[in-house]
Amino acid sequence: MNNWFECKVSYDKQLENGLIKKTTEPYLVDALSFTEAEARIIEEIKPYISGEFSITDIKRAKLSEIFFNENGDRFYKVKVQYITLDEKSGAEKKTAVNMLAQASDFQEALQVVLKGMEGTMADYSIASIVETNLMDIFPYNSEKPVKAVKPE
Repeated sequence: MNNWFECKVSYDKQLENGLIKKTTEPYLVDALSFTEAEARIIEEIKPYISGEFSITDIKRAKLSEIFFNENGDRFYKVKVQYITLDEKSGAEKKTAVNMLAQASDFQEALQVVLKGMEGTMADYSIASIVETNLMDIFPYNSEKPVKAVKPE
């Protein structure tokens, strides 16, 4: 099971018109602890940012699954509710979990999640899909290829 941490990186970004603007961007990193998350995000970000930068915030991200899609350039947070029946009362019980889907638009995000959930035996419903402002995701072992889900 992965431990995902959302890390916010603050740096001076040069805009197209030449002006320099202070920018803070969120990234997702897989790590065992807050300390390791900070070390990993620094190593991952170094090649892409020239000049000084700082890590302004690190918080645990509660995600049960991430569906990668090589066509996608954005990340969507998907709230999925698993539906179970209470044995005693016979009432439906919904348990919500958060997932991420990489896609280029809302419709593709929905297709990526549906394709990724194909093999599950549990009943579920998709409660919401929201575009996040995540810039990139760094899985723990970058050398190991990540299985991508292709939307239909």
